Amino acid sequence: MTFDPIVNVNVTKKIETMRGRTRCQTICLNERTPMKQLLVRSLKVCLGALLLCSTTIQAQMPSPALLVLNKEDNALAIVDPVSLKVVATIPTGAGPHEVTASADGKRAFVSNYGTFGPNAEPGRTISVIDLVGQKEIRQVDLGALRRPHGIDFADGEVYFTAETNKVIARWNPTSSQLDWILGTGQGRTHMLFLTRDLNKIFTSNVDSDTISVFERSKDPSGWTATSIPVGKGPEGGSLSPDEKEFWAANSADGSVSVIDIASKKVTQTIDVQTKHSNRLKFAPDGKLVLISDLGSGDVVFVDVASRKVAKRLNVGKNAEGILIPPDGLKAYVAAAADNKVVIIDLKRLEVTGEIPTGKGPDGMAWIAH
Repeated sequence: MTFDPIVNVNVTKKIETMRGRTRCQTICLNERTPMKQLLVRSLKVCLGALLLCSTTIQAQMPSPALLVLNKEDNALAIVDPVSLKVVATIPTGAGPHEVTASADGKRAFVSNYGTFGPNAEPGRTISVIDLVGQKEIRQVDLGALRRPHGIDFADGEVYFTAETNKVIARWNPTSSQLDWILGTGQGRTHMLFLTRDLNKIFTSNVDSDTISVFERSKDPSGWTATSIPVGKGPEGGSLSPDEKEFWAANSADGSVSVIDIASKKVTQTIDVQTKHSNRLKFAPDGKLVLISDLGSGDVVFVDVASRKVAKRLNVGKNAEGILIPPDGLKAYVAAAADNKVVIIDLKRLEVTGEIPTGKGPDGMAWIAH
């Protein structure tokens, strides 16, 4: 007589826990009867269902969720912000730098910047991540566009910069087509920022020391462009919550340029004394600005009303990406060289925890279902 070994073991364990009916059930299982065949099939179905249930629980997407790109791992980490644990790690293309997510929280889009060094290979793809299935489902080939970096999702489409080509572009996930490209004429167009109505787009242009403002118009291209001179090497930046100002973090001279959006002019320059500012973010209430200093490992807090530095807080080596969830209670800052993301309480301006996410964390996104 031949038994399925897995089923037989499970049946035996079941029988041993049901003393008093052991003999009767053992006789039934050891007979070649239709009842035995039915029971074995039923047990297989149950075991399969239990296995599937277990797998589903392990793969469950946390809500909310923190997405963190680990540049040196070429991977996206999904973090549960409650347990502070990485629940999944998903491979991406080479050198992932920035990430955004669809409005429904089911897809993430990653700009694969490429590699550095003697054998550097500029990136030319965007990874599309299925967050529910926790896998990369494709890499979008951007053709001649190289070094995609800044990226955002709006109105069902993915907007991004391509540094090498000095352009901003748009990819449509529904048609799977690049449906719009606009030149900036500026060196190393790095990050991009969209107004809520999509009538204005801002870019930081590191090598040209400018912030570009693109506005919808009746021009044949559909847009007019204004390049605003700022400090040296603007990398990070942020629109104020009321969209009346744009603040640019100048990486090479330790300053922040405050731009009045209506006049498209710099109205103030704040000396924040950073060694190499990397990212700048407004808190949702507009009262505080955070600047990550890659050179010192500090986060610099600027009081918006007074335009003065309120505090400096060291978070580790190579402070880079910053994410502030919509409730504005805390901030997540990537300490890339320490392979961790640091959590900051925005009421006390103190570090309250850290999350080991992988090698070289940087760009982040927030998913709230």
